[in-house]
Amino acid sequence: MNDEFSVAACWQGRFDETALREGAAKLLARLDGKPVSLGLVFMSPDFFPYAQQVLEILRVHAHIPLLAGCSSTGLICGQQELEGVSGIALALYSLPDAKLKGIRFTQSQVDEADSAAYWHQQTGVGPADTNGWLTFIDPFHFLDLENWLRSWNGAYATLPVYGGLASGNLQEQLTQVYLDGEVFEDGGVAISVGGDVKLTGVISQGCTPIGDTWTLTRVEHNLIQQIANRPAYTVLAETFQKLPLAEQQKARGNLLIGLVVNEYLENYHRGDFLVRNLIGGDPNSGILAVGALPRPGQTIQFQRRDAVAASEDLREMLDREKSRLGDAPIYGGCLCCCNGRGKNLFGRANHDAEMVQHELHPFGMAGFFCNGEIGPVSGKNYLHSYTASLALFVKK
Repeated sequence: MNDEFSVAACWQGRFDETALREGAAKLLARLDGKPVSLGLVFMSPDFFPYAQQVLEILRVHAHIPLLAGCSSTGLICGQQELEGVSGIALALYSLPDAKLKGIRFTQSQVDEADSAAYWHQQTGVGPADTNGWLTFIDPFHFLDLENWLRSWNGAYATLPVYGGLASGNLQEQLTQVYLDGEVFEDGGVAISVGGDVKLTGVISQGCTPIGDTWTLTRVEHNLIQQIANRPAYTVLAETFQKLPLAEQQKARGNLLIGLVVNEYLENYHRGDFLVRNLIGGDPNSGILAVGALPRPGQTIQFQRRDAVAASEDLREMLDREKSRLGDAPIYGGCLCCCNGRGKNLFGRANHDAEMVQHELHPFGMAGFFCNGEIGPVSGKNYLHSYTASLALFVKK
C-alpha cells in the first residue's frame, strides 16, 4: 500500500537476510526518489535473536535516517492485519520539511522527573519544538505508565501522544523496542514530530453511549456512590432496563462507563468520553467500582462495547477526522490496535486496517497489536484498552 509520500510492506516467514535486503531496496524504490524521513518497523517475537541485524539491514538498504518500532504478536501493514504470524512490517515516510527526533526513556527517568522542565532537558525537545509524539513502550519493565503519561502531559500540555505498548513473549515477559540500530528490552522510545508536519489522528475506544448523561454527586476514590443524588447502582440498573431487549442482550457483560474530560463542551458526543471499566457493583450499598478516579460533579454516560459498537465508533471517528482535515495532505499513518480487537472482536481479520484505508484515502501505514494503546481524549493523553489508536502525519 502506498501513496506519494509513504509506502509499506510486510515480510512473512523466517529471517532471510537476502530477501530482507532486496525487499527493503524495492520498498525504497516505490517512493520514486523521495528521501526517507522516518521508518517504522514491527517484528514478531521469533525475530528477537535477529532484531539488531534486521534493523541494520533496513537502515542501510532503505536509507532510513530515523528508525523506530517494537515487537508484537500481530502486525499491521496497509489493509492487512497479520495476527499470530512470523514476520516484519515496515513503513517508510517522506515527510516534507519535518523536524524529527528520536529519544529513549526509562523507568529511572520517570522516578526522577520532578517538573515539566525535566523532560525538556532530558529529550532536548521543548513544547515549541514539537507538534506531537509517537511512542512505543515495553509493558513489563516500564512499570509506572500512568505516572509517565501524567508527567509527559505536564511537560507537553495539549500536544498529542499516540502509540502503544509492545507485545512479545508473554511467558518470559519479554518485549523489544527499537530506535535506529539499538534493541531495548525495557523503557520506551518516542519520536518527536515537528516542523511543517503535525501529528493528529483518531482514538476509537470501541463503544457506543447508552442512556442519558449524568452528574456524579458522591465519589470516594474509584467508588461512585451517588449519581444525580441517587444510588449509582440503581441508575445503572435503570439504564440497562430501559434498553430494548435486543440491546440488553448486546450490553450484558459489555457495560462500561464514559467520563467526560472537558466539561466546558455544550454537548457531548463520541470521542468526548474517556471510557473505563466497570469493575463491580453492589445493589445493597448502591456503589459502583470503576477503573478510574472520577470526581464529584463530573459528567458520565454508560457505554456498551461489542463488535457492532466498535465498528460504528471507528467509522464515525474516521469520518469526523476526515472532515476536520479537509484538503490537508495525509503523508502516512501508524495504527496501534488492542490485541483484543482483530479476529477476537470482529470475527474476521483486517477490520480496522481496511476501514482506515477506505474512509481516508489509501496511504502507507504500518502498525501492531498492543498490550495497551496511547492517545488523546479532549486534548489530554491517556492509556487505553480495546482501542484503535491511529496516528496520522499531516501537512501543518
